[in-house]
Amino acid sequence: MPNSPMVPTVRRRRLGATLRRFRNEAGLSLDQAAEAMTWNGPKMSKIENAVQGIKPGDLAELLKVYGVTDPDVCAVLETLRRDAAKKGWWQAYSGIVQPAYADYISLETDAEQVCVWTPLLIPGLLQTAAYARETITGITTTRTPEEVTALAEVRMARQSVLTRPGAPLEVWAIIHEAALHQRFAARPATMREQLRKLLDASELPNVTVQIMPLASTAHPGLEGGFSLTKFRPPLPEVVLLENAGSATYVEGEDASPFARAYERIRATALPVEDSLVRIAELEEGLRQ
Repeated sequence: MPNSPMVPTVRRRRLGATLRRFRNEAGLSLDQAAEAMTWNGPKMSKIENAVQGIKPGDLAELLKVYGVTDPDVCAVLETLRRDAAKKGWWQAYSGIVQPAYADYISLETDAEQVCVWTPLLIPGLLQTAAYARETITGITTTRTPEEVTALAEVRMARQSVLTRPGAPLEVWAIIHEAALHQRFAARPATMREQLRKLLDASELPNVTVQIMPLASTAHPGLEGGFSLTKFRPPLPEVVLLENAGSATYVEGEDASPFARAYERIRATALPVEDSLVRIAELEEGLRQ
C-alpha cells in the first residue's frame, strides 16, 4: 500500500479534524477559540493540524468551550488523545509495512465495524496464511521472499481484532464469486483451505459473509472494491480505495456515497445463508 497523507499519526489527525469541526459548529474562529483557552493562535492551529498534541485537561476544557458535553463523545476523544502516540504491534514491521498500510491498520484497530467489498480477492481479515503468501507474491514486483513472509505475518496478526476481548471488530464482507474460483498451481489445496476459513470465520457472531454471484445484476460495486470503516461517534467514517500503485482515503460526508453504494451491493449479493451454501459447494468440489 502506498504512502498516505494521514500523518503524523492517524489518531492525532482525526482528533484534530474533529476538534476543528466542533469549533466551526460553535461558530468560533481559530483566534477566538485560542483566546478562550488563553492560547496563541499557532498553538490551536498546530493541534488541529496534528502537529502538536493536547493535554487531557486542555482537551476537556476545549470541549466545554465548544459546548460538547456528551460524556460518550468526550470519552471517545480522550481515548483518541491518549492513544495518539501509542505504538502499535505493526511498528515492529516498520521496515516492511509502508506508512499508508500502517495508517490503515491503526484505523482498523480503532474501528467498530468494517464493511468491505472485494471483487477480486478474499479480504485480508479473512485470509489464510497460505492464501496471503500466494497473493502477495503474485501482486508484488519488488518484495523479497522474506518480505513476503513478513507481510503475510502482518496480515495474520491483523485478524486478532476479530476475537479481541470486549468489543471484537464487526466485519461484513461481500466477495465476488469470481474470487472464489481462483486456483493456485503451486499448491492446489490453498483455495480449498481458504474457502474453509471463510466458512469457519462466518461462524463468529461478528463476521458476516455474502457472495456476489457471477450472474448478478449490475450494481455500484462494478466500479471497484472499497472498505468502509466505521467508528464510535463523533468520529467520521473512512473509506479506503485501493488500486495498483495508489491508495485514497475518503472521510466524513464524502464517505456517504460509498455507504449508500454498499447497501445496494449488499442487496444485490446472495443472502447470507445462500452465500454460505455456495462457499460450501465450492469447497466440497475442490475435495473431489
